[in-house]
Formats: sequence, C-alpha cells, structure tokens
Amino acid sequence: MAGTAGFVAAHVVWFAAWIIWNTGLVPGVRPIDPFPFSFLTLVVSLEAIFLTLFVLMSQNNLTRQSERRAHLDLQVNLLAEQESTKTLEVLERIARHLNVPMPVECARELAAPTDIREVVRTLDRHLPANSCAETRADA
Repeated sequence: MAGTAGFVAAHVVWFAAWIIWNTGLVPGVRPIDPFPFSFLTLVVSLEAIFLTLFVLMSQNNLTRQSERRAHLDLQVNLLAEQESTKTLEVLERIARHLNVPMPVECARELAAPTDIREVVRTLDRHLPANSCAETRADA
C-alpha cells in the first residue's frame, strides 16, 4: 500500500487529525501529545525506518530478478549463437555438395565457434567494472 495516493491521503488525514486533537482545538478532548508532538515524531521516525527497509528489500529483490533475467538472456543468446554456427556449417556442406560457390572467408568466419572467454574479455574491456561481475564469476 505504501507509495500509493491512498497511503499519502491516509497520512495527511492522520497527521491533520493528530495535530488538531493535540493542539487543543477540539473542545472536551484532552491532548495526549502536546506541541512539539514528540510521540508523533517518534511514530513517524519509526515508520520512516521501516518503510526504508521495505523499499531496500524490494530493490534487492528487483535487482536479483534483473540479474537472473540478464543471465538467462546471455544463455539464450549463446545457445542461439551455437545454433547459428551449426546451421551455417550445414549450409556450407549443402553448398559444397551442390557445387554452389560460397565466399570462403565469410563462411569460415561465421561458422567458427564462438569463444565464450573471449566474449567475456571483450565485455570486460568495454563495459564498466561492475557490469560484468556476474559474467566473470560464471566463466
């Protein structure tokens, strides 16, 4: 519920009621936390601490999910690369069998297996240090 308009509205109503009640503006109601509203300050501080902790926990969960998705994307991309390499190898064999000319340099380069460690080294050189921490640990 935190972070919604209803949450903000409930707090505005709660704080306004607390202040009106404890400033003595309501006849017949004795203030329990007179100005400077020490108890209200304590409650608001504790609420801020817990809300901050909840936000941090939520951000950690989102970060973990994002890292998992990125790792899965990398795995899928590597599998796609391997499949493309195999497909090119088959295509080259078919072309050779049918005596269809193919640019040799292009076919060899594209059909060469991808060196995963070289990909990681290239990423390390071109990306900021923290971006590849997970990739380096997996390699």
